[in-house]
Amino acid sequence: MKPETTSPLPAVAGRFRTVADAQAHLAAIVESSNDAIVSTDTNWVVESWNPAAERLFAYSADEIIGRSILVLVPENEQANSIRVLETIRAGGRVAPYEGIRLGKNGDPVPVLVTPWPVLGANGEFISLAAIYADLTERRRLEGQLRQAARMEAVGRLAGGIAHDFNNLLTVIAGYGSLICDTLPVGDPVRELVGEMTTAGERAAALTRQLLAFSRKQVLAPTILDLNVVIADLESLLRRLIGADIDFAARLQPDLELVRADPSQIEQVVMNLVVNARDAMPTGGKLTIETRDVELDEHYAASHIGSHAGPHVLLAVTDNGVGMNAEVRAKVFEPFFTTKSPGKGTGLGLATVFGIVQQSNGSVEVYSEPGVGTCFKVYLPRCEETGFAVRVETPRVAARGTETILFVEDDESVRTLSAFVLREAGYTVLDAANGDEAVQVANEYRETIHLLATDVVMPGFGGRDLASLLHAMRPDIRVLYMSGYTDDAIVRHGILQGEVNFLQKPYTPTSLARAVRDALDAIITG
Repeated sequence: MKPETTSPLPAVAGRFRTVADAQAHLAAIVESSNDAIVSTDTNWVVESWNPAAERLFAYSADEIIGRSILVLVPENEQANSIRVLETIRAGGRVAPYEGIRLGKNGDPVPVLVTPWPVLGANGEFISLAAIYADLTERRRLEGQLRQAARMEAVGRLAGGIAHDFNNLLTVIAGYGSLICDTLPVGDPVRELVGEMTTAGERAAALTRQLLAFSRKQVLAPTILDLNVVIADLESLLRRLIGADIDFAARLQPDLELVRADPSQIEQVVMNLVVNARDAMPTGGKLTIETRDVELDEHYAASHIGSHAGPHVLLAVTDNGVGMNAEVRAKVFEPFFTTKSPGKGTGLGLATVFGIVQQSNGSVEVYSEPGVGTCFKVYLPRCEETGFAVRVETPRVAARGTETILFVEDDESVRTLSAFVLREAGYTVLDAANGDEAVQVANEYRETIHLLATDVVMPGFGGRDLASLLHAMRPDIRVLYMSGYTDDAIVRHGILQGEVNFLQKPYTPTSLARAVRDALDAIITG
């Protein structure tokens, strides 16, 4: 039985005046193809070799024509290739298949091979033709996507436990601090408790898992002040985002320096700002924040390419459309985009990820639909020598006699915090959620000076609770508590000007100080 494949020449020739014209047209197509197109005789000796084949395999036409096509085939694939060739010669059909071919320098090249027989006028087999499509880029992207899938799984796990984990750390650090306060300096038990609380603080990194794929770029790193980079870009950024977006830069004074490529860091800032702008098509608020932070050993172990030690944080926050969990998990994948065709390549955030990783940093994203998004970039601070380590003297825990309504869904955190505040002299009314808090506020007839509430709780969260209590008690002030920075809680809709905010995990001292500061603001403001 004759194979169904036939020579294309007779069909094409009918569109041209002569067969020579048709042959010239086909030759031009072969010569201009981006894929390698090769033909052999019946004994698999190469007869034609187009420019794309030269680029892919590094053999010139003069070097390869007259040699067996099997010179391209690795030894472990020789037997299979011979079976394919014999099948085609016998009139069989072979579907496109993936394999490895060898370039002139011996390097393996992943290819998709599409072979077909060229038949003569009487249907006889006269030649083998094959297209070799380079799969190098495809394989590279597949590897990146496999890492992105792993990042998605770990990130989803970390995000799901982040809130409860911060609560656990608050309890560990809180009770550890209380125990230390009861022990005299020099007591060996005090040192042991200190080690326990330190280990608990390091465990916070378990919620910040991030598996990275690396990108190879040529960088020219130098010593940078991120504040200067942002200041130099500010006029351009304002033009980029437009007049309908409120732009704010919250830059920590005396920010530590980093070592990175200035043009690449500018690209990171630009890409994040453009991404935030596109997430706010009808306007909104965009904030750039910088500050010094410390990353611990657990964080370094769980983030490929990152290192423990002092870092500088660059955060870009918007209150735009936000992302659901599915989109958030894929946001750093190359070519992934939620924008309409022609509006985005899907490479902006993938580029951010690669630049940050190659600069020995890491990047995280927080987002919720309809609320907003916060990207956090951590870059290691420059190593300096010959300077004294700055040690902050702990502030004395503030005391008071006011009444506080403390709302926290985690019982251990609530119990600890209420104990700390009562020990500091306050009257504490506690509630496990918004519904209980409203009930307590209805039943308590005296003045409630301060609502201290977690931002994220079952039912309705801290913002909604604060709105309800303000309607009931206009003079009440609010202290928000969360595992996010005060700029990141814009995604919960509560960043409307200045707010009192306490980040988890917190210590008894920081809790008492935050409460005192919030109450003092009421008295002096």
